[in-house]
Amino acid sequence: MMGKLFGTDGVRGKAGVKVSAPAAMRLAMATGAYFRPHSRTNKILVGKDTRRSGYMIENAIVSGLTAVGYDVIQIGPMPTPAVAFLTENMRCDAGIMISASHNPYYDNGIKFFDAEGNKLNREVEEKIEAIYQDDEAIARAQKTGKEIGKSKRIDDVIGRYIVHIKNSFPRSLTLSGLRVVVDCANGAGYRVAPTVLSELGADVVVLGDEPNGFNINEGCGAMHPEYLAKEVLRYRADVGVALDGDADRLVMVDERGEVIDGDKLMGVLAIYLKEQGTLRNDGMVATVMSNQALDDYLARHAITLYRSAVGDKNVVEMMQSKGLNFGGEQSGHIIFSDFAKTGDGISSALQALAYLVSSGKRASEAFNPFELYPQKLVNLNVATKRPLEEIRGLAELQEKIEAAGMRHLFRYSGTENKIRLLIEGKDAQALEEAMEEAEALFRRELVR
Repeated sequence: MMGKLFGTDGVRGKAGVKVSAPAAMRLAMATGAYFRPHSRTNKILVGKDTRRSGYMIENAIVSGLTAVGYDVIQIGPMPTPAVAFLTENMRCDAGIMISASHNPYYDNGIKFFDAEGNKLNREVEEKIEAIYQDDEAIARAQKTGKEIGKSKRIDDVIGRYIVHIKNSFPRSLTLSGLRVVVDCANGAGYRVAPTVLSELGADVVVLGDEPNGFNINEGCGAMHPEYLAKEVLRYRADVGVALDGDADRLVMVDERGEVIDGDKLMGVLAIYLKEQGTLRNDGMVATVMSNQALDDYLARHAITLYRSAVGDKNVVEMMQSKGLNFGGEQSGHIIFSDFAKTGDGISSALQALAYLVSSGKRASEAFNPFELYPQKLVNLNVATKRPLEEIRGLAELQEKIEAAGMRHLFRYSGTENKIRLLIEGKDAQALEEAMEEAEALFRRELVR
């Protein structure tokens, strides 16, 4: 694992290449070396999703942690938000989740949580990375004899998380009479999601619950809602719920087989929370990717929208700084901090279903409160991530876009070799022309 380790959400890359067994072991040693001086319980919890490479990386991480004296609790395939919850619930010093989230099976990643179940901030990541790069620090951290740690596997913690998730659903409501299709993406939520929905009374149709190590996110889940949409129509369901590989993302489909826009979903939920008297400080956080129509809709309901950088970690940090308890990304990471410290697809689905049931409306009506302004997003594969300020003609293009009254965001992906181009405006034709110009410029400068 060479160069910079941490991206926007932990460490991620091709399993066996960037995320190799030796690299994972060394990273675990560095992590243990960082946490151990202020350890409270000398325990670190490790979970994973359903990728085949998870076995390799899990064993490497356990080896690294025990080598520096930590005891390890292995909980097997569990959602990322479950690892965050259980780290705090089981009083561990830290938690580690092995997952590449929505990426294909051949990628993998490592996410980290502190003792309170929060993702690590940039300062802590930099300290761990510095230890990782320091051969002497790694050598000093290694233990011998009775100081070497041990590991144990616990398979029944799923029950704790299921109870926790169910407690986020209003006791005055039931999902009885609601037919829900849930697509678990052959990922980490394949046992939890169907159990929770059925125990709350829903008539559940389950998709993507047969992981084989290679089919995670493959043509299913939150990245492929067209599969869910087809099955919602086939089963004449009231609503569809799709998770991604580590179940921290939610995408929903209405009874007509239409994908519910993430900004519309967040807008509806913000109003619902305010009506319940539980929206703290009359505000929420979205990212720079969210549509301007969301700002305008919330303003009409006296709710302030704050915008963070992309990434649910950035959303959470801004929520904390503004004293808010709700936020998310239009891509499906939605955070209800009263129930979870990070994006939780299953918990978010329950809040959306609670609103749907209490509204008495069909999903197509309940989750379509406003019209979005025209917006276009293009992802380009790039050969190199050159600093944007070095790209010829970009400053002039940006001035031209802004002068036309349009909003734009050009940024590199934190987890893939891609640049994301977003342009938004009220004139669809002008938007299309601006995107064509932007795409041509970036293809010329970055795509080889």
